[in-house]
Amino acid sequence: MSSITTSALDTPARRSVERTCDDLAMLMLAVVALIASLTFRDYGLGWDDYTHAEYADLLLKMYGSGFKDTGALSFANLYMYGGGFDMAAALLHKVIPLELFETRRLLGAVVGVIGLAVTWRLSRRVGGPLAGLATLLLLVLCPTFYGHMFMNPKDAPFAVAMVILLLGLVRLAEEYPAPSPRTILIVGFGAGLSIGCRILGGLALVYAVVGFVPLLVAEARTQGPREAAHRFAHVVYVLLPGLVFGYLVMGLIWPWSIMEPGHPFEALTYFSHFFEKPWKEMFDGALVSVPDMPWSYLPTLFALQLPEVLLALLIGGVVGTLMSLSRIEVPARRKTILLMLTLAATLPLVIAMVKRPALYNGIRHFVFVIPPMTVLAGVAFGWGMSWLKQHARSWQPAALAVFAFGLLLPLSEMIRLHPYEYTHFNHIAGTVRTADNLFMLDYWGLALKQASDGLREELTERQEAPPHGRKWKVAVCGPQRPAQVALGPDFTIGWDSHSADFAMTLGEFYCKGLTAPVLVEIKRDDVVFARVYDIRGRAISTLLSIPAP
Repeated sequence: MSSITTSALDTPARRSVERTCDDLAMLMLAVVALIASLTFRDYGLGWDDYTHAEYADLLLKMYGSGFKDTGALSFANLYMYGGGFDMAAALLHKVIPLELFETRRLLGAVVGVIGLAVTWRLSRRVGGPLAGLATLLLLVLCPTFYGHMFMNPKDAPFAVAMVILLLGLVRLAEEYPAPSPRTILIVGFGAGLSIGCRILGGLALVYAVVGFVPLLVAEARTQGPREAAHRFAHVVYVLLPGLVFGYLVMGLIWPWSIMEPGHPFEALTYFSHFFEKPWKEMFDGALVSVPDMPWSYLPTLFALQLPEVLLALLIGGVVGTLMSLSRIEVPARRKTILLMLTLAATLPLVIAMVKRPALYNGIRHFVFVIPPMTVLAGVAFGWGMSWLKQHARSWQPAALAVFAFGLLLPLSEMIRLHPYEYTHFNHIAGTVRTADNLFMLDYWGLALKQASDGLREELTERQEAPPHGRKWKVAVCGPQRPAQVALGPDFTIGWDSHSADFAMTLGEFYCKGLTAPVLVEIKRDDVVFARVYDIRGRAISTLLSIPAP
């Protein structure tokens, strides 16, 4: 996987192809931004949204009171996470004419587009314009990443922060041992953002330490051990201002982390053990307690939820990296860059498979490995096209056609699933039709928003009003707060189905299918995501199909 310095496509004008790839990438970013601006309101609230909004208010109160109001530093367990995204959304809400949760969806889209742009620039830097364009297409058309960027207030911003840090580390390897001020700033900013989002950002230190081994070994051979050590010490020294800046960024978005020096390590210890009452989730057709998920949980879900073309190219990228490490003709800097990318894409999964922590909610906690996965895949595609140009030029159009077809598969699924792209399962899994009986799909309950809208429209169309002196009562099987926000002030929600007028249930295993008239049904690809039942005059004992945990 040598660096692509010329066009991998067979055209007479190399510069024009580079420009074409860059122009197409910019056009793609503009199209995604436009689509996001038109559709961000479609996405519902997840389980965590309301709580995160409360956390933001507490953080802003703390800053506004000059740290006299410290309620944010003990709120639930969120004080062990950074609140940068939540504070930014709360502040943005004060200046734009949108509801709070619409603002959160919009900001999620903005952060996601920034992540797409940074990932493109990273891949372009590593593999050239064609690799950059391929990476951007692969990430845009990765339904898991695209869906999460709208509504995931922790994992999606963390993924963007990590790819910013990874860009800084790649630049550092390229410029070693004399990093530019811009590179130092990017490394510090990325480190502060990533650790300030989640303590798991400290994994980047492992990427850097292990990834830089080929470069440091080469330095020791060419410069001598003493000079190599001197050059390394110089790099650490010039990085210090950037790291101090990163520490300040971390403290700004995660104030609890700097209240005492040991707080980040306390958070690491806390999150290394399961911290809630265990519950069961559906995995491979069986109900499994989340602390007892098998080692195959993550590899299975990644294999079944990532687009097929991304999986194939990712395997090629990892294999290419491993092969390059043993090749003398591959420069040490190149080995370091590829090794860091491979570690960023695979090491968190390997650690989870070995350590077997509590795993739940699909792969949402590991969304941050998807951008480096797409970079490896895009670089592999660029390398493949370059190889074909040199050895089998006539096969280039066929390779492009296969790549385009591979992109159309997730695109068609994303269109069908919107706005539930994050529930995507690929054709290896049999799409969501087959996966519905084996895995959880809408585990965050996004469909309750569309179900709520449908219920209000149905009652308006029927010209029905609630009984005199009270509001409509809705029993909800799913996240309560998101349902209340989606339904609005004219409804009272709860678990009690005895006195309720309507029942709103997710299409997940823990919600009963009721024998009652269906007022609203939310379906995608023939799979029920949510239903609203009219249960007036019916004795419904519970909405749960299994006992509550």
